[in-house]
Amino acid sequence: MSNLEQKLQNIPRSPGVYLFKDKNKKVIYVGKAVMLRNRVRSYFQSSQPDDAKTRRLISRIRDVETIVADSEIEALILEANLIKEYKPRYNVNLKDDKSFPYIRVTNEKFPRIFPTRKIIKDGSKYFGPYTDVGSMRSLLKTSKRIFPIRSCNLNLTEENITAGKFKVCLNYHIKKCMGPCEGLIDEQEYGQIVKNIIDFINGRDRIVIEELTQKMEHSAEEMQFEKAARVRDQIQAIKEFQYKQKVITPEEIDRDLFVAYAEDNDACGVVFKVRQGRVIGRQHFYLDGVEQETLDRILSHLLIRYYMHADFIPNEVYLPIPLEDGANIEQWLSDRLNSKVQLVFPQRGEKAKLLKMAYQNAKLLLEELKLQKMKDKDYIPHAVKALQRDLRLTNPPKRIEAFDISNIHGTDATASLVTFVNGQPYKSEYRRFKIRTKSTPDDFAMMAEAIERRYSRQVKEKNPLPDLILVDGGKGQLSVATEVLAKLSLHEQPIIALAKRLDEVFVPGISEAQNIPKTSSGLRLLQHIRDEAHRFAIEYHRQLRGKRSVYSELNNIEGIGDKRKKRLIQHFGSLKNLKTASLEEIKQVKGIPEKLAEKIWQQFQPDEKQQQ
Repeated sequence: MSNLEQKLQNIPRSPGVYLFKDKNKKVIYVGKAVMLRNRVRSYFQSSQPDDAKTRRLISRIRDVETIVADSEIEALILEANLIKEYKPRYNVNLKDDKSFPYIRVTNEKFPRIFPTRKIIKDGSKYFGPYTDVGSMRSLLKTSKRIFPIRSCNLNLTEENITAGKFKVCLNYHIKKCMGPCEGLIDEQEYGQIVKNIIDFINGRDRIVIEELTQKMEHSAEEMQFEKAARVRDQIQAIKEFQYKQKVITPEEIDRDLFVAYAEDNDACGVVFKVRQGRVIGRQHFYLDGVEQETLDRILSHLLIRYYMHADFIPNEVYLPIPLEDGANIEQWLSDRLNSKVQLVFPQRGEKAKLLKMAYQNAKLLLEELKLQKMKDKDYIPHAVKALQRDLRLTNPPKRIEAFDISNIHGTDATASLVTFVNGQPYKSEYRRFKIRTKSTPDDFAMMAEAIERRYSRQVKEKNPLPDLILVDGGKGQLSVATEVLAKLSLHEQPIIALAKRLDEVFVPGISEAQNIPKTSSGLRLLQHIRDEAHRFAIEYHRQLRGKRSVYSELNNIEGIGDKRKKRLIQHFGSLKNLKTASLEEIKQVKGIPEKLAEKIWQQFQPDEKQQQ
């Protein structure tokens, strides 16, 4: 009985989460279940599932891990957290959700407000995430224009303010800050300004206006007319901001509208935020891995991920369809809000029209994404088309991988691999190889090693192969490279060689160079790629040679190994700086004993040594 079969026999009859892993112990799917035993074992029944995605998943499962939860709700949230952490291949995943910015209100005596992409658990409040960065910046700018709040990063503790360490800046004089740095506003009054900003960000404008109106009237009664006028201007600015927002319902209620539109493996989720009857913002999220997923699952996933870190939860959430996990999600949201949250599924009337409007937005956004993908996929630069024509290739060489060898008298031999996609360098796919097999100059053997190391791994890991391989050299380099590819059963892999002297192009099986016009943009592309591969190889070779020459001067000093060599160079920045360092400076290097420091100093100071 295999390890997996043993685990399947012992899975508990409890609610929880299960993680499927592949042969490399990588998590490829996370799921939840009311009863783990029944759900997990159902994947391994004799009957095959209907959908291809699940069949592919099952074929790759080599291990399973289960985590027991106290309730269905806990399992629901744990599943969402694990999907976010592992991003399994067969789950629905939000694209680039880490990059969305938030508005942060710091946990300080006099808080600051600014955008951030990192959440730090220090008591600060976060609002977002905002998928529309422009709208977020506009909201933040408007907030700071209406409400006078500090923008400095001074440490405004009671002691520092009392000691008079700070002076007000220009923002105080132009009425954009109330001067907390000099104690010109107390913590309570400043806190009320921060509360107004938070309410404003959350779309609760009417509450802010009511509070400011009371403040204005009180200031007028106290004969503080300048202060009353300033508050009046704030109220007017908020009302002007309101006019730009679409009123969709006379009900002064807060609600979120969630919809999703899916096509093939992609989906777009849209959230309309309605506050006090007005749409104050729209956010959208792209998801992948949705192939053959139900709308129910997509919406549930989106809902949970959105509200896990949401700054505000309304009492009503509109959805186009009921959800299988609806009751659990309602309970979870209600627990988070400490108030009842209701999932609503309107089928007719004005509320259904709102959902339809949101759905149309989601569809348009996904169509835009797919059009962009199609454009990126189908766009072929003229030079790539010309190269396909010149070499009579079946497919356009969109992805080209080029190799170059660099060595001087057989020392520090290296190979470089550069990748070009659609005629442009794709530097994240560049690779370097430190040649292992030859101690004497042999470009053929070195090229063979580089080709073998690259493509044996690609074949083993079933990674996609390039549309064209380019080797720097002539018929000899091409011959050994072709032999290596044949041993790897890559007989059909397109490969060519480009000789340096006359820029001649050779293809397998033909002794004569190809007749390619010197003015061909395809040939110019090959030259550019060849030169880039050469540059990359030379750069690496120089690094190795430089490192070896630096360390060689330290080899004669007894007591210095590789770690101490590295530590010395890192400390001084270069061998030159080490040579000119004083004895006291060398003694300060961590891990270098005093006697060894004297040896090093004497090695590079022969005159001083003779005098001693």
